[in-house]
Amino acid sequence: MPRRNSGRSASRPAPRPAPARSPPPQPAQHAPPPAPAQSGSGGSLLGGIGSTIAQGMAFGTGSAVAHRAVDAVMGPRTIQHETVVSEAAAAPANSFTGSDACSIHSKAFQDVMPE
Repeated sequence: MPRRNSGRSASRPAPRPAPARSPPPQPAQHAPPPAPAQSGSGGSLLGGIGSTIAQGMAFGTGSAVAHRAVDAVMGPRTIQHETVVSEAAAAPANSFTGSDACSIHSKAFQDVMPE
């Protein structure tokens, strides 16, 4: 459908309304800066060592308590040592005539060392 000419000059188009402007952008909201890191030991070397010692003592105490609790439930632990005597060990020790492993190596060392 063609446009109608309403008597206005064709060289000049009708004024357009200005586009609605958006409000200027707000400044970005920044998060507060992070809190500074705090050291747990107070910063002293001796405090750190003391803390480590205390922690080790607490761990040892807890371990001892746990062992006692297990012993109370399961019964005490017993260790039995058994010795087996063989016939070779019962033989007299006079069979060593200075030819054990140490004397062989000692003699070889003395042979290569100049006096």
